[in-house]
Amino acid sequence: MIATSKTPLDHFRTPLLQTPFHARTAPANRLNHWGPWAGYMTALCYGDSDMEYTAIRNGASVYDLCPMVKYAVRGREAAAYLNRLTIRNAAKLSVGGVHYTVWCDDAGKILDDGTLFRHAEDHYVICCQERHLGWLLDSAEGFEVTVEEITEDIAALSLQGPCSATVLGAAGFDVSALKPFRMARFPFEGGEITVSRTGFTGDLGYELWMAPDQALPFWDHLFAAGAPWNIRPIGTDALNLARIEAGFIITNMDFIPADQALREDRPRSPLEMGLDWMIDWEKGHFTGRRALLAEREKGSDWALIGLEVPGNISAEGSILYYGKKVEAGFITAAAWSPSVKKSIALAQVPARHRGGHDLWVEIYALRELQYVKLMLPVTVVERPFFNPARKRATPPGRV
Repeated sequence: MIATSKTPLDHFRTPLLQTPFHARTAPANRLNHWGPWAGYMTALCYGDSDMEYTAIRNGASVYDLCPMVKYAVRGREAAAYLNRLTIRNAAKLSVGGVHYTVWCDDAGKILDDGTLFRHAEDHYVICCQERHLGWLLDSAEGFEVTVEEITEDIAALSLQGPCSATVLGAAGFDVSALKPFRMARFPFEGGEITVSRTGFTGDLGYELWMAPDQALPFWDHLFAAGAPWNIRPIGTDALNLARIEAGFIITNMDFIPADQALREDRPRSPLEMGLDWMIDWEKGHFTGRRALLAEREKGSDWALIGLEVPGNISAEGSILYYGKKVEAGFITAAAWSPSVKKSIALAQVPARHRGGHDLWVEIYALRELQYVKLMLPVTVVERPFFNPARKRATPPGRV
């Protein structure tokens, strides 16, 4: 087992790092509206979040993915190590494939979720929200693997929207045969660009991975090719609306990582977050398996559900009630969805309320400088809320 990390020791001297695309994202950010993400500056909104959301659903949008934390796992026992670490079967992931996964502590509570990329038989890359080098090293004890943080070694963009494949084609990258959750490599200026058909919008889209010194030339090339389709950069605000429509969850918004929770009743298990479909019970032992088996036997305490809410006022941060009187959970993410023309929400509720019978939400709506309390009935619905066929079509339709 070998551990390395290339994070500079004097990182503390720079409060927030700039991504390799900063020379392009900074001038585009007319509002100068930034936020922190994993130690980097990330754009929250470039100028108009509504237009940025419209680019996701109707055109081509570009999001700077560089702050996403990335770990390379290499070695003869890489698959066995990842099978011990995560709840899915990493050995079944073929080379050139990607899958979504989570990893838990011994109590079966989620530490983080992320995507796992298999570049070779003995080479995987984990992409996630939080930093876990210590946990990854502890889990690697006894395995013939190396674990290395490569966050600063890779620049990445997310190109999403119905025109995304057409834009890539115009840029010289033919992705017409690329299926969802697969990767392909293309030459670019003496190097390579890796394109994966992945994303966080629940729409047709791709993620583009490259060396940091390729970042600015690639940005210019992509935006020149995408100009006829009005390609535009987007911030986190627009992306968050799209991911809610897709029913996706986010660390520290929809669940608390088990190692960060201050109260023992705050972490959630994959069963409680509706991720039980990923668990490979037959692959052998993995961290949290015993606790999850016990939970499966006795039942979960909590459930994550999707809701439709009457009206057009977001229920973000609201409390749910059973029969208008007894607290019965809370909203973790909510928005008025322009695509489904409904107010939608993700919520955590005690498992006995997962069916949604007689559930109500208490919303405080600002009306002419005064807050008005609305008590509205909610309906449990399936996720994703928005699920276009184009995200699965191969080849994708040309726009």
